[in-house]
Amino acid sequence: MLRGTPVIVTLVLWGSVVALGASSPARAADADADTKTFDPFEATIPELQVAMSTGALTARELVRYYLDRIERYDQDGPSLNSIAFLNPDALQIADRLDAERITSGPRGPLHGIPVLVKDNFETRGMPTTAGSVLLHGFMPDHEGHQITRLREAGAIILGKTNMHEFAYGITSQGSAFGVVKNPYDPTRNPGGSSGGTGAAVAADFAAAGMGSDTCGSIRIPAAHNSLVGLRGTQGLSSRRGIIPLSHTQDIGGPLARSVTDLALILDATVGFDPGDPQSALSRGHVPASYAATLNPGALAGKRIGVVEDLLLVDPEDTEVVAVIGRATTELAGAGAELVRVRFPDLDHLLNVEPTGFFVLSHDFKTDINAYLAAHPSAPVKSLTEILASGRYDPVIDELLRVSESMNEESELTYLRALAQRQRIREGVLALMAEQRLDALAYPTIRRKASPLYEPQSGSNCQLSAKSGLPAISLPAGFTDDGMPVGLELLAGPWEEPALLAMAFAFEQATHHRRPPPLLAPKRGS
Repeated sequence: MLRGTPVIVTLVLWGSVVALGASSPARAADADADTKTFDPFEATIPELQVAMSTGALTARELVRYYLDRIERYDQDGPSLNSIAFLNPDALQIADRLDAERITSGPRGPLHGIPVLVKDNFETRGMPTTAGSVLLHGFMPDHEGHQITRLREAGAIILGKTNMHEFAYGITSQGSAFGVVKNPYDPTRNPGGSSGGTGAAVAADFAAAGMGSDTCGSIRIPAAHNSLVGLRGTQGLSSRRGIIPLSHTQDIGGPLARSVTDLALILDATVGFDPGDPQSALSRGHVPASYAATLNPGALAGKRIGVVEDLLLVDPEDTEVVAVIGRATTELAGAGAELVRVRFPDLDHLLNVEPTGFFVLSHDFKTDINAYLAAHPSAPVKSLTEILASGRYDPVIDELLRVSESMNEESELTYLRALAQRQRIREGVLALMAEQRLDALAYPTIRRKASPLYEPQSGSNCQLSAKSGLPAISLPAGFTDDGMPVGLELLAGPWEEPALLAMAFAFEQATHHRRPPPLLAPKRGS
């Protein structure tokens, strides 16, 4: 084997062929030399499964590895502040899963794999605070549907991640745990609201993580942390057990370091949940395995529409747009046909409602009040009580007050804004049909991560969030000062398999993902 030549490996797991992607030559060489010296750093989920199946690694050793990194880099060192809680039973759970592997074999691709979960997912045995000191000690006696699915698949819930308070923002600040720091530059934000998950997965604190996306809250942390993050078609996965921000826009899903890992988490978590009627929309649209559909040649012959309206909107967007320009050239190099497209009246369609976020603001008041009323053990009872306490991060003060101001007179505007969403969806699908496009491409966010405690501008979150169409953010490269940039691809409803296949092809052609330099192990020392 030649040094420096990527190794493409496939693994047959539980009836599905799973692509491992490009294994590092160093890892391949280490494994050939001594299977007992397996290095988990940046390893994919299939690579971890191979190591555990050959005896080179145990789930206990893997949990211990991640806990050591969390202690070194989240609590000490750069102090990323990405972890809210650690599961006190993680090592014992790992022991049970190791024993189960020996006696009856692994449950599937996630057996013994540690996963971190955003702190707005109800998680049995751990607090769920949504980043707010007002929910300190809140421990529901049940858990989110997707968390249960992960446990059933054999995943280890390693802990909960810090987040933007109540998921109401994109810089990951909150009263419960403070601000999360970006592992690529701890003086900058990690995106949000799932910024703790984004920073933690980028820092190799777990194999993958769960976040929620209302308007960019999975995709923006993916972009700012050189990760893959998917917002699925609205209804693809259950919202049950996620503290709500907006029932019309919320969706939970994974963040991962590779498309393969993301697909494996999707396989375990999506689909119908009787406890969430919206998830019934997914019936008939979930394949047997997303991971099995990944194809490194999937971009060949695909027509990708580069959305001019979402590129250089402001002069400050130039730095990120230059990286996106190179990424679109790489799309073409991987076989895609690029089409420059304009979306008539896109800005008007997205922002015709007051501020562009009227529905979200309206939903939060009704949704958080309903959630708290359904959970009598919650320390706070309503949005009115939240505001009266004053015990929340000032960054969300204005947003909370806008939501609280909603009243009966707001209903007509709300209904008009909801109707506008159908026009956005129809407009996107009409443009794609007219141009015979397989996907749209644009920057996930047009600015690199801003300094801590400063506003973050440039988000392109609304196109997917308001149309309900699936979109995936992929590592597109880095700015000259080393900050990650994300490329977003959007496809038609329930076209996640095609979207993931195209994302995988781009990933394999470019290998833009690289770990934060400050947190990478020092080799040869």
